[in-house]
Amino acid sequence: MRKVKVAAVQMSLGWDVDENIRKAETQVRAAAAEGAQIILLSELFERVYFCAKEKAEYMQFATELELDTAVNHFKKVAKELQVVLPISFYERKHGARYNSIAIIDADGEILGIYRKSHIPHDVSGYQEKFYFNIGDTGFKVWETKYAKIGVAICWDQWFPESARCMALMGAEILFYPTAIGSEPSDPTMD
Repeated sequence: MRKVKVAAVQMSLGWDVDENIRKAETQVRAAAAEGAQIILLSELFERVYFCAKEKAEYMQFATELELDTAVNHFKKVAKELQVVLPISFYERKHGARYNSIAIIDADGEILGIYRKSHIPHDVSGYQEKFYFNIGDTGFKVWETKYAKIGVAICWDQWFPESARCMALMGAEILFYPTAIGSEPSDPTMD
């Protein structure tokens, strides 16, 4: 059995994408310095959790994978530090919008993406069906430099088939980045 050191980062976020990416990079570097090989950042960390309320102007935050600021930034960081980074982002693809995660291996290459399958709605402060289509990728696992991992997103963790599917595909470690902790009643979300 191989040993793998993992780290999870949860941090306060603001509306400035560049500042959030700088904060995230600082945390990733600190975790890597402590020996972490796979480092998980929170769900949709590029900005404040914007899904608390339905606001059409927030749909403009969605980008294609190839153009996403955080994904492109952390490809370089992953390669430099030789760490695996699952990077959450708001994806626009084929006229749809998804809550997605790009799996970046320790060489900086994207192994693939997962699109969130279970989308909460009418749960106080979580109006995600307004922003996201139901994911079309199905659950996946990836053979990274350090371990075969499965990654689903937040609400997916409440449905047992998520973990079961990834475990049956051989996942050694499961990750579920979440935005929980960005409480919807926070007045800064207006």
